[in-house]
Amino acid sequence: MKLLLRITTLAALSYFFIFNLQAQPQRYNKYNWANDYDLSSALINHIPLPTGYKRTAVAADSYADWLRHLPVKDGRKTAYTYDGRPAMSEDVVFAVLDIDIGTKDLQQCADAIIRLHAEYLYTLGKYRDIKYNFTSGDTSRYVNWIKGYRSLVDGNEVSWTKSATVDSSYKSFRSYLEDIFMYAGTFSLEKEMDSIKSYGSIQIGDALILPGFPGHAVMVADIIFNQASGESSYLFIQGYTPAQDIHVIKNPSRQDGLPWFELKANQNLQIMHWIFDEKNIRRFK
Repeated sequence: MKLLLRITTLAALSYFFIFNLQAQPQRYNKYNWANDYDLSSALINHIPLPTGYKRTAVAADSYADWLRHLPVKDGRKTAYTYDGRPAMSEDVVFAVLDIDIGTKDLQQCADAIIRLHAEYLYTLGKYRDIKYNFTSGDTSRYVNWIKGYRSLVDGNEVSWTKSATVDSSYKSFRSYLEDIFMYAGTFSLEKEMDSIKSYGSIQIGDALILPGFPGHAVMVADIIFNQASGESSYLFIQGYTPAQDIHVIKNPSRQDGLPWFELKANQNLQIMHWIFDEKNIRRFK
């Protein structure tokens, strides 16, 4: 009886641990991949504002605030690939984020957006909210990954098998993301996010997505407004193919050399050779 009671108690504790992770966040660390973080490296300290502009107000420790304070590699104007080759030069890159890209060709454009969103949720211990779709439409949930379930993909068929021990460590979380990157992309990400109707409704953290094979996706990392006219300008970041440093996109049409973009209703936005419009705006649910 005592042995049965002990086993039952241990099972109950395991159940509590797995299904109450949101209520028990790890030690709060804004940027878990960074060994050291200094406020001087924050994105907002590396992106000058045009004359007469001010940043929009955001709540402290919100996703928007978190994105604004992402660490930047000081002075870097070249994005490098996962295997160390120069990829994007200063013709495209205004600044490079100080976030690793792994050692595989996985963290590309849609994956960079997923990576940042998932990292933010992980810092808050919101493990149940960390879930993303494969191109097949199947949803991969981080809470199931913690419990040891792993995906088995055969063409468009996905199944799950318990093949690992319970683990909510950051190392395991990164392995989960690599699994997502392997089987997700612009096609799946565009379908799982909410559609936003107009440029005027864009928020920090929203994405512009062209779904396809290949497609492309960029994320809004900051928004400012003109204090006289009220008009907004937007800062975009992107990953790319092959997997490379996430970087702030330069706006080649600005005479002041700053990376801010203006978005006009019923007009397209061109970033490199990619053409976006208002139908492409998406937001995480």
